[in-house]
Amino acid sequence: ANIQDELGRSVCQELGTKNISYVHCDVTCEPDVQNAVNLAVSKYGMLDIMFNNAGIPGDNEVRVTHAAKDFKRVFDVNVLGGFLGAKYAARVMFLFKKGCILFTASLASKISIGLPHAHKASKHAVAGLTKSLSVELGEHGIRVNCISPNGIVTPAFQKVIGNFDKKKGEEMFAVSAVLEGTVLDPEDFAHAALNLASDEAKFISGVNLPVDVAYSVSNQSWKMGFAALSE
Repeated sequence: ANIQDELGRSVCQELGTKNISYVHCDVTCEPDVQNAVNLAVSKYGMLDIMFNNAGIPGDNEVRVTHAAKDFKRVFDVNVLGGFLGAKYAARVMFLFKKGCILFTASLASKISIGLPHAHKASKHAVAGLTKSLSVELGEHGIRVNCISPNGIVTPAFQKVIGNFDKKKGEEMFAVSAVLEGTVLDPEDFAHAALNLASDEAKFISGVNLPVDVAYSVSNQSWKMGFAALSE
């Protein structure tokens, strides 16, 4: 489910299986979200997992005087979109007394980094929504978690930060990583989501899982301090 129809259909063709299908879905449009869930149920008979992964960073502007219109747009996609996904997924999962709902938060939901206010605030909201829903929906056998990855050098990330070379972006993350030389890629993120959605994580709910090799629990500024002393 996406708004990039050509890309969505090409992914289905590339995978080449009848077990995957594509549907146009603007997550800020409630009928679109409802239709996506209904399509999944009509084709597969039930809904086991709902992964609310849609998100936008908004304009690359870190001043509080920035336009409120952009702030609202980011919240509509990142928070309202996820809420609507959970709403319609839960209605189906209630019937089976089981299910897993996932959200994509961000490292920005755990530490303050130089990203736009709208992005950071929206990801904090996603983490809060995860906790709130995990309590309500847990009574119906539904688990709810979110994932907070470190930066991944995707085309969207490059566009927001500045159209630099992908290799340079990866070098930036590798230098600042706590686990020396590591660079997060989309597959690492996907594996985390797959694990949380699996039965192996049946006792995990209400968690904001960092996928950042300890970056969010480490203050790297001490290195700068020691570097200044050695000058």
